[in-house]
Amino acid sequence: MSIPVVAIVGRPNVGKSTLFNKLTGKRISIVENTPGVTRDRIYHEAEWRGRKIMLVDTGGIEPKTDSEMLKYMRKQAEAAIGTADVIVFMTDVSVGMTDDDRQIAAMLMRSGKPVVLAVNKVDRIGDPPLEFYEFYQLGFKDDPIALSSLHGNGSGDLLDRILALCPEEAEEEEREEGTIRVAVIGKPNAGKSSIINRILGTERLIVSEVAGTTRDAIDTAVENEYGRYVFIDTAGIRRQSKVEDPIEKYSVLRARLAVDRADVCVIMIDAEQGVTEQDERIAGIAHEAGKPSVICINKWDLIEKDNRTVIEYTEKIAKALSYMSYAETIFLSAKTGQRVNRLFELINNAYAQSAQRITTGMLNDVLNDATARVQPPSDKGRYLKIYYMTQQAVCLPTFVIFCNSAELFHFSYRRYIENCLREVFGFKGTPIRLIIREHGEESV
Repeated sequence: MSIPVVAIVGRPNVGKSTLFNKLTGKRISIVENTPGVTRDRIYHEAEWRGRKIMLVDTGGIEPKTDSEMLKYMRKQAEAAIGTADVIVFMTDVSVGMTDDDRQIAAMLMRSGKPVVLAVNKVDRIGDPPLEFYEFYQLGFKDDPIALSSLHGNGSGDLLDRILALCPEEAEEEEREEGTIRVAVIGKPNAGKSSIINRILGTERLIVSEVAGTTRDAIDTAVENEYGRYVFIDTAGIRRQSKVEDPIEKYSVLRARLAVDRADVCVIMIDAEQGVTEQDERIAGIAHEAGKPSVICINKWDLIEKDNRTVIEYTEKIAKALSYMSYAETIFLSAKTGQRVNRLFELINNAYAQSAQRITTGMLNDVLNDATARVQPPSDKGRYLKIYYMTQQAVCLPTFVIFCNSAELFHFSYRRYIENCLREVFGFKGTPIRLIIREHGEESV
């Protein structure tokens, strides 16, 4: 299910970034008592009452301004409003209701999106000051919420209201059994739309040499002899310093959300450019999300080859993407159709491998063999004792290992156990998660 997106908007210096940091529990947005500090949207996941939401912090909106920077900030805030599920409109009780507040309220009402009106800087506990009641004049149907983003007062009420307005959890994407959702991610111009058009045999998605054409995630259903799929085409992810168009900035967030919705990620890399630092970051999004992945080297028809080309290119990929050595690589051409059908086989295999469930008995046979071959580590006379292992989840295959000391379970031995699992059970194409628990613990 796609995580609901909540945009925090309002005039400059009303406390948007302070609220963002309070709700996410991290000091991510720059907080300074100067209008215009938050120039670009910043997003981060937050959780409340067991539900996740994606919070988006925006620059302040000034409806009437001659400043180019403030115009830009207004434009990027409007982009966030246009694609958010819920909007938090922040105002400042210490300043009172302003004409800018009225204009922003009118703009939000025109958007048709659910709006939570938050009156910030109500720092005293108890009845709010008389100035609070001015904000009823803005005309929103629900009562405003008195808030202190600095101290956190009212943040629970705010989050409750946000959740009440978010799409119901039951609205999880309906799909037929056996359908695999595939997110196609990569830099602009890597060929993401082209590969889907080749699969469809039609120009359903716009294909252009202008980077940033695909603005949002687009779902396309495909059924063929290999199975049923929903391909999620996403906007190309650029280096943050290269992203100037505010709408495109929001597309980066949408690409990340598309990865969360996907069962398998296809990471598109331009063969002519090779694996760049940005490709490494993009692949890292899928890896950190725990998604099975296929590395797709596109435009292979444009590469001059000899009998060493594939080997050398594979070695470069292995070095650059060493953290996801489990992923299989395919060299293809979306333009000519070369090896495109083979891509389905790799997608199917990666998904099947991630859905594997191994019995506890089989896991502990592997564990016993592994510890017999390589003794568990020790430190200053203390020895690591591993009791047993069990599988907790599939579709990120997750295994829990119970031992006497999590501290003694070094990273290198964790990697060794993971390699032993892959050696016996495969798990080709998918990451594995190991959770180390000391005996008697409920969690680590």
